[in-house]
Amino acid sequence: MRLVGPNGEQVGIVRVEDALRLAEEANLDLVEVAPMAKPPVAKLMDFGKFKYEAAMKAREARKNQVNTVIKEIKLRPKIDPHDYGTKKGHVERFLKAGDKVKVTIMFRGREQSRPELGRRLLERLAEDIAELGFVESAPKQDGRNMIMVIGPTKKKAEAKAEQRRSREQHEHEQRPAQQPTAGPEQPQAPQPDQATAAAE
Repeated sequence: MRLVGPNGEQVGIVRVEDALRLAEEANLDLVEVAPMAKPPVAKLMDFGKFKYEAAMKAREARKNQVNTVIKEIKLRPKIDPHDYGTKKGHVERFLKAGDKVKVTIMFRGREQSRPELGRRLLERLAEDIAELGFVESAPKQDGRNMIMVIGPTKKKAEAKAEQRRSREQHEHEQRPAQQPTAGPEQPQAPQPDQATAAAE
């Protein structure tokens, strides 16, 4: 087998028995790193330390990874203005949180012959939320539905950091101001004018 030293140096081609002896002398493990190679490649290493470092790297990678979430909002072509305002509010909230939003217009019956109604509604929504998001996927017909995807202008990590900052700021403002701690209150001596008034 081809043996690699603990610091990546090439030891050369050695017998398995010799590689095992070298591993024992160095108080290290003999780990086969490329069993399919000809000859197979093995490395002298501290396997426990190697596994620990690999786990730490994986955890760090997971921590830095941001999961993209796609939220969905469904609208009707002839939506009531109040309902539209509510749905728009949801879209704005999702975008502020750094999530993508899939907006679906559902056509029923004769509405299917008027796709321009849905397109106009989607274009209006895109204009209304232009500060928070951008059209990532233009409106397109998909059977009875018309779909548009809006991406957030802020990245998820930025949005999370901003939410955390505003939450901390809010908590700080809610905390009552610390009163200076004073000793036990002493009864105040009556003022001279008060004393004379009492005497009279």
